[in-house]
Amino acid sequence: MTQYLLSVAMTDGAPPRPPGEMQAAYEQVDRFNSELQSTGSWVFAGGLMPASSATVVRADGDEILVTDGPFTESKEHIGGFWVIEAPDLDAALAWASKATRACMQPVEVRPFQENPET
Repeated sequence: MTQYLLSVAMTDGAPPRPPGEMQAAYEQVDRFNSELQSTGSWVFAGGLMPASSATVVRADGDEILVTDGPFTESKEHIGGFWVIEAPDLDAALAWASKATRACMQPVEVRPFQENPET
């Protein structure tokens, strides 16, 4: 089985959702997570703090540079993610369809690179 990253797109500066809608999303995501776990497709998932809390670490020759803020200068950032196992892209897209309904945000699907045989 291939592992896929289902990443949730969030937009900086978007108006906050009403409390009732947020609570509904939390409950829907909990149910979605339970379904993933019960089928054996669950690997790992998590929500992320806002992009403004990010710290970027990069090598510059022999030096390591540490800077505040997200790496990309964009209004859209990853707000959370799931790592799942699925037999193929169609199955991963079916899970993403459920994920986007549950969290009420766009979900991007990307396969992980396969490890080369040693």
